Amino acid sequence: MSEELRENGKVQQAGFATGGAGLRATSELIAHARTELSRVISGQTHAVEEVLIAVLCQGHALLEGVPGIAKTLMVKTLGRLLGLGFQRVQATPDLMPADILGTSILRPGTDAFTFHAGPVFTDLLLVDEINRMPPRTQAALLECMEERQVTSDGTRRPLPAWFTVFATQNPVDFEGTYPLPEAQLDRFLMKIRVSYPTEAEELQILERHHAGSGAGLLEDVAIAAIPEGMLDAARAEVRAIRIEPELYGYILSLARRTREWPTLLLGASPRAALSLMRVAQASAAFDGRDYLVPDDVKRAIPPVLRHRVMLKPEAELEGFDADRVLADVIAAVPVPRQ
Repeated sequence: MSEELRENGKVQQAGFATGGAGLRATSELIAHARTELSRVISGQTHAVEEVLIAVLCQGHALLEGVPGIAKTLMVKTLGRLLGLGFQRVQATPDLMPADILGTSILRPGTDAFTFHAGPVFTDLLLVDEINRMPPRTQAALLECMEERQVTSDGTRRPLPAWFTVFATQNPVDFEGTYPLPEAQLDRFLMKIRVSYPTEAEELQILERHHAGSGAGLLEDVAIAAIPEGMLDAARAEVRAIRIEPELYGYILSLARRTREWPTLLLGASPRAALSLMRVAQASAAFDGRDYLVPDDVKRAIPPVLRHRVMLKPEAELEGFDADRVLADVIAAVPVPRQ
């Protein structure tokens, strides 16, 4: 980028704490979210940031991590912070489409049916252990994620405007699971890896629970919701973040390079390139800038592409994983200098 853009970046960066004019709502939302979420969630800074990015980009997210590391609590707290509705579905091998979409029920004393809405009719839907959901139910959820609607008895019913799916999966337990097909994985804007907390963070968890009432941290802490209209304004600001023409080419080069990479069987789709652009815009907003730089794109690549690329079997045998291959792709694509 030019020296002028770099200098402008320093000005924007300095103005982030007080809310720059171009990103005022976004800056206030991010600062408020960091403060309030840290009262309930210990650590998990990157995961919390990426979950918030998913909401700002109006995209679905897959959270991967072992049980007991606050994945569910993170999404529930976010819903309360943003003033959005929240529903949770525990996926099991016998879960039917009607269990999540809803069903038509005969009204007593009449021959008319009434539609009883399922848990998908909410703002934030948490699907725990989505890979335990049978393929038929996964397919039903796919329409909700892509079309943001439910088709039942020939009638299309729109989902709420803020409808966002957060799905969790356990990376170590594969017994009795149904791996998500590539078509459904591609509908997730990001795959967020949630790791174990540090020793200091885990100590803080113990102290907070010991000092609590026993009802749970979310019940013990009064989370202050953001003002009405702030999320709408923040989303509009993120979408308006400026992208220089050479950065469109950089995003496309990265996505297209994955399709010809020797260790990859499946590369990034055009939808993936679009997701990369949107998440990079949100990353710029977290740095307090109203324009994109190459580093924003680089930061967005692992969460956006790690679940969309497929390694060749021989690459997996050699110890490669998606993040390592994507790091090699980033290193091989020239960074725009203008």
